Amino acid sequence: MHKGCLLLLSFLLIFTSLLLPQGVQAAPAPGLSAEAAALIDVTSGRVIYSRQGDKQMRIASLTKIMTAIVAIEHGKLSDMAKVSKNAFGKEGSSIYLKLNEEMSLHHLLYGMMLRSGNDAATTIAEHVGGSVEGFAYLMNEKAKMIGMSNSSFKNPSGLDEEGHYSTANDMAKLTAYALKNPVFQEIVKTKVKKVPNPNESWDYVWLNKNKMLNLYEGSDGVKTGYTKLAKRCLVSSATRGGQQLAVVTLNDPDDWIDHAKLLDYGYKNYPLQQLATKGQPIEGTDFVAGASFAYPAESTEASRFTQQMELHQPTSTEYRLGDLGHLHISLNGKPVGTIPLVAKDSPRLKLKEHSAFSFQETDYSSANWMQKWLYFMQSFVRVLFTGQS
Repeated sequence: MHKGCLLLLSFLLIFTSLLLPQGVQAAPAPGLSAEAAALIDVTSGRVIYSRQGDKQMRIASLTKIMTAIVAIEHGKLSDMAKVSKNAFGKEGSSIYLKLNEEMSLHHLLYGMMLRSGNDAATTIAEHVGGSVEGFAYLMNEKAKMIGMSNSSFKNPSGLDEEGHYSTANDMAKLTAYALKNPVFQEIVKTKVKKVPNPNESWDYVWLNKNKMLNLYEGSDGVKTGYTKLAKRCLVSSATRGGQQLAVVTLNDPDDWIDHAKLLDYGYKNYPLQQLATKGQPIEGTDFVAGASFAYPAESTEASRFTQQMELHQPTSTEYRLGDLGHLHISLNGKPVGTIPLVAKDSPRLKLKEHSAFSFQETDYSSANWMQKWLYFMQSFVRVLFTGQS
């Protein structure tokens, strides 16, 4: 009877697998020690792998990724920021700034991201946001803009605090957003930074705590984190063959190993699929692609890309300016990118390419007014908490 049940079960499993559409199941991901994890393709924003990706958790100093991008976008890198009593001797990791010491915002960002200085993070927050509370407001507004729907920020350092949390998926979104900023990208890939020390005859020399920069080929970021409650947290990124991937792990005792596994998994199973090349003729038309387009996908997904053409009216302003239409790319029926269509002799083909990914265009379509609004709110918060404009 027992053997009969096993034979019947085996038959059902085989029969069921034959009924499933081929290529629907993703390649099996490696075993991980992380409580939560996410793997994202930076350029496209595609989340390739997620494990408890929407679970709200403590994120320790991964918080400083948000602190850095808000400061870069809303502050002036050459500004000199003064270390307050609140920032001086801040608990946790530190770059040992002295009370009333002044340092440029740019250098403070290096101290915060390479050495995870909580004193640097607090100084940055008070300078850019007027206060820690004011800066936290800007952090949460930025989170909304990026689409981090399961995150809440209470401080710029990541010290454990009630109501301060994020998720692996949200941090992956944030990392992909931040890595598109050249200042941020330069800082997080730096292994060693020397900064003038106004208090001593010797310079500050900061070594990056992120061991992935030395452990994994092509590694170029991003941030380590640890508190007693959050445990080990890590965000890493690497670029190979023109493809940049980022990994987030939360509460992971084997994070260095797990990040290498996930990066290898991504490069092996989700390489960039070249779907269009700039200047390539579009079949059935006299138009050509105005931009190249590649998307991370498994080999089994190649046949599931579809295209839909949208042409502008010849009398429209867009058409007269050379924007003849768009080619919308979808995967499994979900839009993943948009390619502009131009004439084969269009001068636009000589211009620098812009992203063809629809999700970025959606983000940026509202970016201008959103940024202006955030700048206004920054000024308002500064006045509210400090009384200074």
